[in-house]
Amino acid sequence: MQHSRRNIWLMLAMILTSITAYFLQPTHKIAENSAVINLEMIIPKTFAGWQLAPQQFGQIINPQQKELLAKIYTQTLSRTYINKDGDLIMLSIAYGADQSDAKQLHYPEVCYPAQGFQIKTSTYTQLKTSYGGISVKQLLATMGQRSEPLTYWTTIGDKVVLGARASKIEQVRYGFKGLIPDGMIVRVSTISDDTAFAYQLEEAFVSALVNALSAEMLPRITGLSRTIGLAQGDSH
Repeated sequence: MQHSRRNIWLMLAMILTSITAYFLQPTHKIAENSAVINLEMIIPKTFAGWQLAPQQFGQIINPQQKELLAKIYTQTLSRTYINKDGDLIMLSIAYGADQSDAKQLHYPEVCYPAQGFQIKTSTYTQLKTSYGGISVKQLLATMGQRSEPLTYWTTIGDKVVLGARASKIEQVRYGFKGLIPDGMIVRVSTISDDTAFAYQLEEAFVSALVNALSAEMLPRITGLSRTIGLAQGDSH
C-alpha cells in the first residue's frame, strides 16, 4: 500500500513539474518590443578623435570561426579604429536576439583558443565612463609573437553580466516572466607588448564610444543610463 502511494505521489509530482515547465517556458522575445538593433548604424564610424582605419589593419578570424558566429548571432560587427597618434583598437560586437539555452554568447576564452591563441591572464575590473562603470573582463591572448590584450563585457537585456552563471541567472529571471532576452558581447583589443598601456587605451576608447552612443542604445550596449549617470555626477 505504501509503495503504491509513493508511486502515485511521484507520478503527480512529475505531472506537476511538466505542467509548470510548460507554462513557465518563455515564448516572447524582448527584442520584438525593443528598438531595432542595427550595429552598422548604432556604432559611429568616427567619434572623439577615432576613425576607421585603412583596410590593411584587419582582425584575425578563421573562416570556420566566422561561419560559427554567423549561426549563433543575429548580427556581428568588426571594425578597426585609429587615432591621431596611430594607435589601433579592434572593436567586435556580436548581437543575439535569442538568448535561450540553444543560443548562448560565446566568450573570448573559447573563441580565441579556437583560433590558436593562448590565454595568459584573466582579470575582472571596471571601466570608468561619464555615466558610471562597466564591469568587464580583461584577458591577455598570445599567439607566437602576437600579444593581444583585450577587454570585453556581455549584456543580457539591458544589464551587464559576466560569466555563464550570471548569464544563466539573468536568463531564468526573464524566463519567469515568459520572456526570452537578447544579448550582446562587446570586445575591444589592441596588439601591444605593453599590456598596461593597451588596457588604458581600451578604457579611453570605450569611454569615448559611450559618449557617442544615443541615449536609447546606451543601456542596450553598456547597461548604463545617461539619466542615472548624470544624477550620480551631480551628487559629487
